[in-house]
Amino acid sequence: MFPLLSLLLLLLLLCSTSLPPFVNSLNAEVYVLLTLKQSITDPQGSMSNWNDSDQNPCSWNGITCKDQSVVSISIPKRKLYGSLPSTLGSLSQLRHINFRNNKLFGNLPPQLFQAQGLQSLVLYGNSFSGSVPNEIHNLRYLQTLDLSQNFFNGSLPATIVQCKRLTTLVLSINNFTGRLPDAFGTGFLFLQKLDLSFNQFNGSIPSDMGNLSSLQDTVDLSHNHFSGLIPSTLGNLPEKVYIDLTYNNLYGPIPQNGALMNRGPTAFIGNPGLCGPPLKNPCGSDTPGANSTSPIPFLPDSNPSQDIGNNGYGKSKGLTKGAVVGIVVGDIIGICLLGLLFSFCYSRVYGFNQDQDENVVNKGTKGRIECFCFRKDESGALSDNVEQYDIVALDNQVAFDLDELLKASAFVIGKSGIGIMYKVVLEDGLALAVRRLGEGGSQRFKEFQTEVEAIGKLRHPNIVTLRAYYWSVDEKLLIYDYISNGNLATAMHGNAGLATSTPLSWLFRLKIMKGTAKGLVYLHEFSPKKYVHGDLKPSNILIGHSMEPHISDFGLGRLAIIAGGSQTLESDHAAAEKPQERRRNSMSTEVPPNVLASGYQAPEALKVVKPSQKWDVYSYGVILLEMITGRLPIVQVGSSEMDLVQWIEFCIEEKKPLSDVLDPYLAEDADKEDEIIAVLKIAMACVHSSPEKRPTMRHVLDALNRLCISSD
Repeated sequence: MFPLLSLLLLLLLLCSTSLPPFVNSLNAEVYVLLTLKQSITDPQGSMSNWNDSDQNPCSWNGITCKDQSVVSISIPKRKLYGSLPSTLGSLSQLRHINFRNNKLFGNLPPQLFQAQGLQSLVLYGNSFSGSVPNEIHNLRYLQTLDLSQNFFNGSLPATIVQCKRLTTLVLSINNFTGRLPDAFGTGFLFLQKLDLSFNQFNGSIPSDMGNLSSLQDTVDLSHNHFSGLIPSTLGNLPEKVYIDLTYNNLYGPIPQNGALMNRGPTAFIGNPGLCGPPLKNPCGSDTPGANSTSPIPFLPDSNPSQDIGNNGYGKSKGLTKGAVVGIVVGDIIGICLLGLLFSFCYSRVYGFNQDQDENVVNKGTKGRIECFCFRKDESGALSDNVEQYDIVALDNQVAFDLDELLKASAFVIGKSGIGIMYKVVLEDGLALAVRRLGEGGSQRFKEFQTEVEAIGKLRHPNIVTLRAYYWSVDEKLLIYDYISNGNLATAMHGNAGLATSTPLSWLFRLKIMKGTAKGLVYLHEFSPKKYVHGDLKPSNILIGHSMEPHISDFGLGRLAIIAGGSQTLESDHAAAEKPQERRRNSMSTEVPPNVLASGYQAPEALKVVKPSQKWDVYSYGVILLEMITGRLPIVQVGSSEMDLVQWIEFCIEEKKPLSDVLDPYLAEDADKEDEIIAVLKIAMACVHSSPEKRPTMRHVLDALNRLCISSD
C-alpha cells in the first residue's frame, strides 16, 4: 500500500516539474488565458489584473464565468496587437469571443473551433487574414459570426452551412473569393442578417437563397462579382427585406415578384447588363432570360390596302395634299435660312486676321469673332480642323465670353509637360484656372469635343469642375474653377524658396484622405464611364479654403494627346528618368518634382497599357503613406534608395517603433495613434503588389468612415 502511494507521489512530482512554474497552483483555464496575454501586446493595460496568483480568472477584466468556468472573453477597442493562440479552443465552456476593433492579425487557428459550444465570434475591425478554416463546422451552436473589416481571403468553406443556428453572418469588407457554398439558402434557416458586401465573391446567386425566410432589414450582396441572372426565387424573401445587388456583374431582366417588386433603381445600379423596371434600360427580345410572353410592339399590317388610321396619312395611295404642301414649304424655308446664315458668316469671317488669336491668356490681348462657323475641306464634309471663335460653356454658370477672358489679368501658377496653367481674374473678380494645352499638332476636334464634354459633366465636391473650353487650330484652353489653397504636395512638403507652411494636423490630413477617397469612388463607380484617373499624385490634389481636397487633371493626358503637340504625361517622364537623376532629385528638400511621379505608379503600370481602377488605388495608398510618414515617395536609406512602399515594408519587418515611421509633425497627435495605425493598415492594403488583392475605393472609403472621426 505505502510503496504504491509513494510511487504515485513521485509521478506527480515529476509531472509538475515539466509544467510552467505558475501552473502548479492554477487551473487549466487560467493557464490558457495567460497564454493569450503573453501572445498579445496590451498598450492600454486591459489585462493588467490577469495575474498568475489568482486561482481562477473570473474576476479578470473582460472575462465572464458561469459556475466557475469561462464562458465569455470580451475585450473590444483596446488596441490589442498580436495573434490568437490555438489554446483558446481548449476552453470547453466558452460561448462568446469579442475582439472587435483591435489590431489583431494572423490566421484563425483551426484549434479555435474545438470550443464546440461557441455561440458568437465577433472579430470585425482587425487585420486577420487567410481563409476561414474548414473546422468551423464544429460550431453547431454558433449564432453570430462577424468577420467584417479584415483581410480574410479564399472561398468560404463548404462546411459553414453546417452551422445551422446562425442568425447573423457578416463578412463585408474582406477579400473573400469564389462561389457561395452549395445549400447556402437551405442551411441557414434561422439567418436574420446577411452582409457579404465589398468582397470578390463570384458565380451566380444561389437560387435557394429565397428560402431564407427569417431574414430582416437588408440582404447586402453589393460590390462583388456575382454574375448571371437574378434568381426569381429571391422574391420569396420577406417583402420587408431590402435586397442590395448593386455593383456586380448581373444581367438580364429584373424579376418582378415579391421582395423584388417596387424597389427603386438604387438596389440594382452598377450592373450594366440588367434591364427592365425599375431601371430605364428596357429588355430587348434577345436579352438572356427575357420573358417570351412579353408584349409585342404594334406593327402595321403588310396588306397595302389596309387603312392604318387618321394620323396625317391616308390610305395606301400615299401622302395627302396638305402633308405634301407642308413638307415643300418647310424645305424652302430651311434652304433660305441656311443661305442667309452662310452669307452672314462668310461676311464676318472674311478678312479676319488669325494673328489676333495668339497669346489668348496674356493680359490685354484682344480678338473676338461674333459667329460660330465650321470650315469645310475639299470634299465638302465636316472637317476635324475646326476653328471656334468663342468659349464653349459646359454648364449654365459660365457668364463670361472670350473677350472678357482676353481682358483679364493672368498669372502663371504652374508649368508641366502638358502645358502652362494660369490664374485668370476677370473684371468682376471671378478667379479661374486656365490651362493651355499647347498649339499645333494633329487637329482632332470631334474627338476632343466628345472627351472634354464628357469630363465637363462630372460634378462632385471633391473633383475640380471643368467649366468651359476653347479650341482653335493654334490654341486649346481648358477653363476650371480656381482652387485657392495650393496643392497637397506643397501643403505636405512646403515650396522651395518659400517659408515653410504650417504643418498639417492629423485632423486635416484625415479630412483630405477621406475627401480624396470620395472623389475617386465617384469617378470609379458613379461617373458615366466608370473612369480611371491614371495619374493621381499630391500635386494634382488641390486644397480648398476649408482644407477640402479637389482632384484635378482628370483626363488631362488624354486631352493633351488628342490636342496634339509634344505633351507627355509627367508619369511617363518619371518612368524614363535615369536612376542617378531620380536619386539626386529625391534628396532635394523641394516639393516632389515631376520625376518622382513614378513613385505613385502601380507596379503593373510598366507592363500593362490600359489603366485600371486598381492603379488609382495603389497611387492613393502611396499618398496615404506619404501623409502618415511625411516622406517623399523615394526614400534615401544610407547610400541607396527605395520607394516609400518598400521602406514601410522594411520598417515593418524590422519591427521599427511607430515613432520611427511617423511624420514628426504628428507628434502632437499622439492620442490619435490608433487611428493612424488603422489608416496605415488601409494604406498597406492599397499598395499590395497584386492588383486583385487591393480593395476597391468604396472599400477604402467605408473603412475610413468607420474610424468614427468628425473630420468632415
